[in-house]
Amino acid sequence: MRLLIDTNVFIYRENDHALTDELQHLLKILNSSKGIGILIHPETVEEIKRDQNKDRMDIALSKLNTYPLLEAPPDQSKDDNFLSIVGTPSRINDEIDNALLYSVYKDAVDFLITEDKNIHKKAIRLDIKDRVLCVEEGIRVFEEDIFRGDVVRPPALNEDRVYNLDISDPIFKSLKEEYGEFDSWFKKISREGRKCWVYRRKDGTIGAILIYKIENEPIDSIPPLPAKKRLKIATLIVTHVGYKIGELFTKVAVGYSIKNNLAEIYLTHFTKPDDYLVDLITEYGFYKAAANNRGEDIFVKELSVDKEKAKLMQPLEISKKYYPSFYDGTNVNKFLVPIRPQYHQKLFTDYGGRQTSLSEHAGEFIVEGNTIKKAYLSHSKIKNISPGDILLFYRTVDKHEITSLCVVGKTLHGLQDKNEIFRYVRNRTVYPMDEIKDFAKSPTLVILFTWHFHLPNPLKLIDLKTMGISAPQSIAQISDEKYLRIKTRGGIDERLTVD
Repeated sequence: MRLLIDTNVFIYRENDHALTDELQHLLKILNSSKGIGILIHPETVEEIKRDQNKDRMDIALSKLNTYPLLEAPPDQSKDDNFLSIVGTPSRINDEIDNALLYSVYKDAVDFLITEDKNIHKKAIRLDIKDRVLCVEEGIRVFEEDIFRGDVVRPPALNEDRVYNLDISDPIFKSLKEEYGEFDSWFKKISREGRKCWVYRRKDGTIGAILIYKIENEPIDSIPPLPAKKRLKIATLIVTHVGYKIGELFTKVAVGYSIKNNLAEIYLTHFTKPDDYLVDLITEYGFYKAAANNRGEDIFVKELSVDKEKAKLMQPLEISKKYYPSFYDGTNVNKFLVPIRPQYHQKLFTDYGGRQTSLSEHAGEFIVEGNTIKKAYLSHSKIKNISPGDILLFYRTVDKHEITSLCVVGKTLHGLQDKNEIFRYVRNRTVYPMDEIKDFAKSPTLVILFTWHFHLPNPLKLIDLKTMGISAPQSIAQISDEKYLRIKTRGGIDERLTVD
């Protein structure tokens, strides 16, 4: 396995002459594995050599000279499709960023480690964000596979009241700069008893926060937006990248809105070039609907499906724009997917006995595995699973029940390279490398999919038998007629389906 490390993780603070503790820990992990090669891109080394400060340049090069350069790196300058996504570089820094990303995009390396937020933003648009990691995420991804002892888990996402937050926390710095009245607004919502979800770093500072409220009034904007019952995300900041927290925030906000029969979710945002937040929320159906007189863009996510618009959309488009709604008509196939308890627990850590919705108003969320985009490995030889198809996961051995409905995003057939499988699934699930090695001994089917919801009424084996449905031994396609029986008995909300 080959990892490309951006030189900014070594020198991103000009006055730091020693490596950070986190980076030293990551390098220790990577150097402990004989199967991982650490590479440096030659373009980033040339950038360092152009530094006019010779002492700083010498220090930076001394940190890098033990690592080999990526040989014959692919050239992005002639790839029009790539440039149409990331943009033609106007500065040397953009050109270097693109060179690093292109190495991942063209599979010259398996992963890229970088602290550069602009690179992470572009990775979302290129659909390679699972392979572009920050230092802390690199620790989480590789530590579990190399060291088999106890691994420290990230802190949990907790519900709290705004008045319990420290207004001097660094996460609020940008808001204070953008909003002159931030302090008075913070006091106001504190007195209202406003709720929020908070993700705290190990040192107690806030790594991510979502402050929300329900509204039922018009939005004063251009164009004006009529009154609807909406969830307003008053504040959404994610600075602690690497644990899919932004994805988790989206999941629980959508769940809360569905539970409370809300029509839309919206937020206001001062959009910046290559905006990470915009790239994140548009993945799940947010779109720019208007602007206000402060210069903020208003992004809206519709939760009720526009049936007429949906007729002109592909099934996968519907599940993205109206998530968690989805298309379940005759143009998509439906499959029962058997899954053993230990894998079910890894894919759906929020199933059965865990807090999974903001509507619960209490407790905490465990971040690992509690995300929207996931991956499944199988030795099934089935060939007709396509994007937009429906997966119904059937938990075997202990519960013997259909638990969850998901929608296929992409499939890869016949993979036997453990590193190739790892790069696709490692950041979507918790398969350790030793299990991936076992899978790779035979041709492996990789299914990348989106979790939509757990069935309100999980269907036991006895229920399936009464519907004429057998327990699956391998991935099995079912008829539309049988799917409709599952849909009805499983309590799937008709408001969330398009046919």
